[in-house]
Order: sequence, then C-alpha cells, then structure tokens
Amino acid sequence: MTVFAPTLVGYDKRWLRADVVAGLSAGAVVIPQAMAYATIADMPVQVGLYTCMVPVVVYAMLGGSRTVSVTTTSTIATLTASTLIGAGIAAGSDDAQSALMTLTLLVGVILLLARLLKLGAIIENISEATLSGIKAGVGLTVAASQLPKLLGVPADPDATGFFRVLWSALRQIGDANTATVLLAAGSIAALYAMAKFVPRVPGPLIVAVAGILLVVLANIDSRGVALIAEVPRGIPIPGVPPMSDIGALLPGALAIAIMAFLETVSVGRGVRRETEPPIDSDRELLATGAASVAGAFFHTLPPAGGFSQTAVALRAGARTQLAGLVTAALAVLVALFLAPVLSDLPQATLGAMVVVATLGLLDFGSFARFWRVDRTEFWVALVTALIGLVAGLLPAVGVGVLFTLYLVLRELNRPHIVQLQKDAHGQWRAGEEDAPTVPADPLVLRLNAGLYTANVRANMSAIRVRAGVVEDGDRSSVPSTLILDCSRLQKVTLTVMRSFLDLHRELTDAGVTVFFAELPRANRDTVLRTDLGREYVSSGKIFDTIDDAVGASRP
Repeated sequence: MTVFAPTLVGYDKRWLRADVVAGLSAGAVVIPQAMAYATIADMPVQVGLYTCMVPVVVYAMLGGSRTVSVTTTSTIATLTASTLIGAGIAAGSDDAQSALMTLTLLVGVILLLARLLKLGAIIENISEATLSGIKAGVGLTVAASQLPKLLGVPADPDATGFFRVLWSALRQIGDANTATVLLAAGSIAALYAMAKFVPRVPGPLIVAVAGILLVVLANIDSRGVALIAEVPRGIPIPGVPPMSDIGALLPGALAIAIMAFLETVSVGRGVRRETEPPIDSDRELLATGAASVAGAFFHTLPPAGGFSQTAVALRAGARTQLAGLVTAALAVLVALFLAPVLSDLPQATLGAMVVVATLGLLDFGSFARFWRVDRTEFWVALVTALIGLVAGLLPAVGVGVLFTLYLVLRELNRPHIVQLQKDAHGQWRAGEEDAPTVPADPLVLRLNAGLYTANVRANMSAIRVRAGVVEDGDRSSVPSTLILDCSRLQKVTLTVMRSFLDLHRELTDAGVTVFFAELPRANRDTVLRTDLGREYVSSGKIFDTIDDAVGASRP
C-alpha cells in the first residue's frame, strides 16, 4: 500500500489543467465558507482561513480519496464551540484559541490511536439514523445561532441550545437593523439562486465580494451593519498546544474525532468514481488524524471532509488531490495579500453563508424513509435530533453512539439456529431461521453465525427451544440425539465453550445425547487445548461430518 501521496501515483499530466481549475473553484467556496464556520466555533475568521492550509496539504499527501476536500464543516465547528464552552473556556478569549490548539491535537491523537488499533470499520457502525439526527440538530441550532448577525442585534452569551438561542434573538426583533436585515436577506436569496440556476458559480465568493463592495462603495457600515474583526495579514505562526484542560476537552475531542472521520469517509465514498480505488477506512483515520495533529500547531479547527466544497471541485473536474494543494496555495495567497480587504466583510454576509450551508444538512426526507422502513431507526434519529436541540450536540453525539451500540448488540443477540434436513438427493438443506422445528431424531441443527459473548446465550436458548428442552415444554418431541453443525463457527472462546458445557449438561439431564460435527480445524485445535475438549474427543462426541454423527447415533 502506498503511504505517501497515493492519489498522485501515476499522475497523468493531462489532468493538470482540470485539477488547477478545480482547486481554484473549490477555494472560492472553501475559503469564505471556512471563515464563516470559524465564527460558529466563536473563533476569529482567520482560524477558518488557516484551516484551509496545513490540514489540506497533509490530507492530500496521505488521504485515499482522490477528490474529497478536507477543511472543516459546520458540524465540527459546532461541536468545537460546545466543547470549549463545556470546558469553561470563555468565547473570544486568548485562552479559547490556545484551547482550540489543544482540542485539535487531541482529535488528531484519538484518530491516530484508532488507526493504530484498526478501529475504522468499527466506528463506521454508527447508524445512519444517528447521523441524520445529529445533522438535523446541527442545522437548526447553527441557523438559530446566526440570527443575531442576520438581524444586527447583540447575541446573548448565556443562551445555549436551539430554543433559548432562538428566543433570545426573536425577542429583539423590534431592534433589528434594517440595512443588516436587507443585506442578510439578499445574500441568502443570492446563494440559493446561484446554487439552483448557476451551480458552477462560487456563490460564497460572489456574496462575500458583494458584501465587501457595499462596505467600500456604499458605506453600509455607517448604517449599523457590523463588520468582522480585523484579519491579520500573513500565514499562521507555528505554536505549541498547551497541555492544560486536557481532561475537560477530552470528551468533546472524542465526539469531534468520530464525526470528523465519519464525515470524511462518507464524502469520500459518496464521490468515488468507479475507476478509483475503494476508500480504506483505516487510511482515512491516518490521513484525517495526521491533518488534525499538524493543524493543531498552526491554529486550525479540527479538519474534516465536506460535501459542499467537494461538490464544487467535482463539478470543476477535479481528478486528484493536486486540486487540494492548489486550494491550500490560494488560501496562503489570500492570507498574505487580501487580509485587509477581508476586514471589510459584513458579519451578516458570513451569517448568511452559514445559514445556507447548515440548512442544507436538514434532510427531513430521511426521517420519512426511516418511518416507512424501520420505526426503531426513526425514533433513534428523532430522539438524537431533539437532544441536540435541547441539551446540545455533545450529549446528542454521546446518546447517538449509545443508541448505535444498543442496536448493534440487539442484532448480535439474535439467535441464528436453523434445522438441517436431507432433501430428495440426500443432501443436507437448511431451513429458515424462523421456521418451526420439524420433529426428527436425530435432530440436526446448524449454528448459522459465529458465537460471541454478546450472542452465545441467546443461541443456546434457541437450541434448547428447538430441542424441546424448556420449562413446562412438551417432552414428547425431545429427540434422543442432537447433532450441532459447527461449520460456521469462526472462533471458539472460553466463554463459548462454557456455554456449550452448560447446554451439554442440561440436555444430558433431559436424556439427549449431544454430538458436534464439522468443527473447523483451527477451532478443533483450540478445543483440544482444554480438558473438556479432550474429553469430548475421547468420548466420541466430535465428528468430521454430519453423516458420521448421524451414523454414530444409530445402534
């Protein structure tokens, strides 16, 4: 596996023009959008600009997706703000920017540890319902948080959660600044119109330039339109993240790491062309983690892949991560030469960009699909969204992960026992798992899935039921011999063996002889390392084939 710059291996020079154009086009969207996302995290806009530099380069050198654009997203920015607030760090303070460096470093370390332990496939088990609920909570909460900027009224620093933030803004609607409201409404309308009718045009760039021109030429700031804080010229000066507040930041860093990985992998898989290599989740852990660790020393937000900027690059014809390198170079040029111009950007314009981007996260159609297909997933999505709106996004991510764990364990705990019967050609055929047991002696059952601590008891209970050895059951159907086909047991643990021992004793007490057949060679060797296993072999309880076991059951 190529570790360094895998998407650039075998680069075709005919792709160069498309990648350069795509990088510039994506930068025209990514840079103003990332600056807007920085304000969601209560950070200066230059933090978003810096996030378009080092993390983009690191991902381009390590990531497996050819076209995903990795800067940051509204979900990550919102979780960042929630984490810093939860750690008791005041928004806008110098401590906040130092804590951001520590948080970004923690996110990267967590992702790299997950890569070391090869946890990519496990983390991806977080359900789509959970993600839909989180994104709905993010979209509505962030949109509400931008209302003060859109109305030109002060934000309430003590208001948290969707409903409190919404109420704090709406109760000031009588004090709204007319020029600010008109600018915000025009910006939102323009963004939606360009996205619908001219999607190749970089709407955020056009709106940002228009806002700056209105300030420079029409002096709308003299009419009460607030501007962003002054943007310092130049690239970020490297710094060392402080090691304070690690304990307070760690829970939020874990949530951010999970969402950053899931968003990046989801975007990468969603835009992968058929001719491109499949997305390797462990490689994405490495690339996203390394991008976050490197970015921590350059004052960036935790990085993640985003659909909107990736879509722009794709429409412009991006072929490889060279487009990302072009975007990073453009961000450096903006920081070096256009910082004074950016200082004339109205807050309402940034707020409009955020609202349009985050409302795009809302997919109420997914809730309808969950309702039609699986009511459990519908309730998971709804509860996760409501917790995000009421208690905040960090609790929503935590509850969503617990819901996913519950669903996984519930599925693992389902028994997978089928009855085997011979067909007209003398071949053993399996019935359905939910089919009733046909009386037979010997009764042949197959363990249709691997056994683990999470599901072994449910499967042992299902075997007892199939054999009729249940309390107050009809003992007339209990067979004299039970043969268990173990061909699908991938691994035998001590817990599984003890469960088989308990089952064997219970069935023996009920007058049932238990045989085991077709145990895979590796598992047989494991069984023979125990006294119980050697006893089974010496007493003739383990057979190579089902037919051998059937023959032994007959006098």
